[in-house]
Amino acid sequence: MKESLGFKKIFPVIVSASRVTDIPAFYTDWFLKSLEKGYIIWKNPFNGDKFYLSFNKTSLIVFWSKDPLPLIPYLKFIEKKNIDYYFHFTLNDYEKEGFEPGLKSLKKRIEIFKRLSDTVGREKIIWRFDPLIITKQISREMLVERVEKIARKISPYTNKLVFSYIDLYRKTIIKFKKKGIILNEIRIDDKLYLAKKIFDISKEYNLEVGVCAEEIDLKDVGIERNRCIDPFLMIKLFKKNQNLMDFIGYDESKGSESIDLKKLKDKGQRKWCGCIKSKDIGTYNTCKYSCLYCYSTF
Repeated sequence: MKESLGFKKIFPVIVSASRVTDIPAFYTDWFLKSLEKGYIIWKNPFNGDKFYLSFNKTSLIVFWSKDPLPLIPYLKFIEKKNIDYYFHFTLNDYEKEGFEPGLKSLKKRIEIFKRLSDTVGREKIIWRFDPLIITKQISREMLVERVEKIARKISPYTNKLVFSYIDLYRKTIIKFKKKGIILNEIRIDDKLYLAKKIFDISKEYNLEVGVCAEEIDLKDVGIERNRCIDPFLMIKLFKKNQNLMDFIGYDESKGSESIDLKKLKDKGQRKWCGCIKSKDIGTYNTCKYSCLYCYSTF
């Protein structure tokens, strides 16, 4: 195709859609048209290089969203392309504080979570409470209560909870300060307290639990570092997807031991991120939620 001339071609097996914007919420039409067309022209956000990204070999899409409602009616279209998928659904409770001003009400988001689960199955939807935030108005005890309140309502609709602690980037601190909110540093004792309480909640509601891309080791609490783009989940859900199994190096005769995590690690992610290689197709500064803690909008 002439559109590919001058651009390096890439053929990702796993597509991430997306860590840096909410494609299901805001760009479902663009995504579906691109999938039908078979490619996108993707721009590297750091050096400006453009790539012809083909979906020709794509076997799995990992969706990240706070409101995937627009995409739900079109999931069969994706399946007809012989592409598997699962969802990370961020469902926080900062409604009173207005930290996520572009979002629907918590009640509505919980309804959407349940609808998505009923559509795709609870094993394909991972709940994220991300990030955990402590301020003068939100104590760590209040934060635990909010996690438990959501867990009580959605635990029948998911198998896993993933959390992280807020990163105090300079631009994040400035965003909060403009709203008159002073962020508390989440100290080691706070992190351990929150982790222990969340672990207890996960046990009460029969949820797996993982921590996302955090340096702190929580194994003594019972919490492993998460792999959000996870080859072991792929084996569990999509073992019949041979192209995907070949990509992750799965050998059924050897089981999970055949997976070489060091070889598969996505070196473009943070040091403590456990994700395997994928290609994220999002664009910075395109999300419309205006969340105060967001690192991908300026």
